[in-house]
Amino acid sequence: MNDTINKIAILPGVNKIGEPEKFNPIEIGKGEVIAIVGPTGAGKSQLLYDIEKLAQGDTKSKRQIMIDNQIPDKEWRFNPKRRMIASLAQTMNFLTDMSVGNFLKLHLESRGKEVKQEIIDEVIKEANEITGEAILPEMNLLDLSGGQSRALMVSDVANISDSPIILIDEIENAGIRKEKAVEILVKEEKIILIVTHDPSLALNTSKRLIIQGGEVIKILETTPKEKEIAHYLNWIESYNLDTRERVRKGERIEKIDIYCQPAAAIKQ
Repeated sequence: MNDTINKIAILPGVNKIGEPEKFNPIEIGKGEVIAIVGPTGAGKSQLLYDIEKLAQGDTKSKRQIMIDNQIPDKEWRFNPKRRMIASLAQTMNFLTDMSVGNFLKLHLESRGKEVKQEIIDEVIKEANEITGEAILPEMNLLDLSGGQSRALMVSDVANISDSPIILIDEIENAGIRKEKAVEILVKEEKIILIVTHDPSLALNTSKRLIIQGGEVIKILETTPKEKEIAHYLNWIESYNLDTRERVRKGERIEKIDIYCQPAAAIKQ
């Protein structure tokens, strides 16, 4: 197998009490976004773990992950240099004392890529489309907020990382423009799985895997109406983020213009 993949498949394992899961293999292709939803403690993170480890019946859930209908190469599973999967955790803060620009240069070099200023500029530009707090190349990584750090890593994964599979754990907690973040990843034809409690995120994906008691109990294809509702909810949140920035700058907020957007998505 080469390092280009077209799809992954999740094969059923067992739930928290050892009973077999009852779903058919779940296939996820390039450019597809899948939401993993369910109550706290339902087993959502276990599914992410299974995919991250390219499990072969050797995790607690006994699930198996296939790549392009084949068992993954051992190099893909155990060699850090051949990792096919990038993970974005709930909280993300840098520990390295260097500038944003130097960090991106170092990442390009570590990937064996030519260090081009236009790539660095594109990463920062797209990161700033995700976060309301501007990121500058000369800023120190240690001074970035949680939202800035998450936005930078989303854009970095989209533009520099070669990983074709992206796992995201509760991106809604970062205070960023979630819809834009997902859009940037999708345009790079990544396979994306998102653990989320956020309805605007969940309703804007291709399908939702509903987990309870450690098992996938239902798979829902997202309807066009649900995507309309998601877009409307994201618009409200984006408006809220813009207003937050105006408050931070000391501006007076005299009116709310939310009524100016069509509310067709929430009618009927």
